[in-house]
Amino acid sequence: MLETIASHLDSLAALAPMWGLLFIFVFMTIESSFVPFPSEVVMIPAGFLAARGELGIGSPLAAVWVAIAVGVLGSLAGAYVNYYLALWVGKPFLEKYGKWFFLKPAALERACEVFNKYGAATTFVCRMVPAIRQLISIPAGIAKMPLGSFTLFTGLGAGVWTTILAFVGYGLGKSAGDITYLELCTKGKEMAAANLPLVIGGALALAGLYVLISKLVMRREGAE
Repeated sequence: MLETIASHLDSLAALAPMWGLLFIFVFMTIESSFVPFPSEVVMIPAGFLAARGELGIGSPLAAVWVAIAVGVLGSLAGAYVNYYLALWVGKPFLEKYGKWFFLKPAALERACEVFNKYGAATTFVCRMVPAIRQLISIPAGIAKMPLGSFTLFTGLGAGVWTTILAFVGYGLGKSAGDITYLELCTKGKEMAAANLPLVIGGALALAGLYVLISKLVMRREGAE
């Protein structure tokens, strides 16, 4: 899929000064929903174009931060699609008809297991984990996770991931010479993957701290 999408990026990049931010929002919405779509072919080129002044926004550094903000909004929009879909139709419907939404029963079950075992903080950590990144919004909807908490954790997780990808592309835009979009996405994906264990480790530490603090607060309230 990466090769197929990257082959069309040249034509899209030509439209970036006028439509780039809209493309970022739309494609990140798709990526964050149940449709399989790699975020690497969105945010890495976005950072690359920002570094080269081709997003039509002031300075390159301002452009990359605007691209990140739009990417996060798109991620939230797609996550809301999954969240409300699951909230409205429920798990039995998704188990039976999930294949029509590119949702395999085994993947749904795994996402539900992770959410049920580790709680709301998984919507933060799992936004950085391949294969489960999009799906974790579904068990959150099934469990009727409070929308405010869902938005906060999903936005934070998506923010970390989109920032990493955008600055990978930004760095390549500043340092690389002539490079095809396929080479850009492939190299950028490898760079992001190389640092992913460290990022996930940090996210897990933050999630653990959140759980610990929550338990301490609940104990204190119970004692009172």
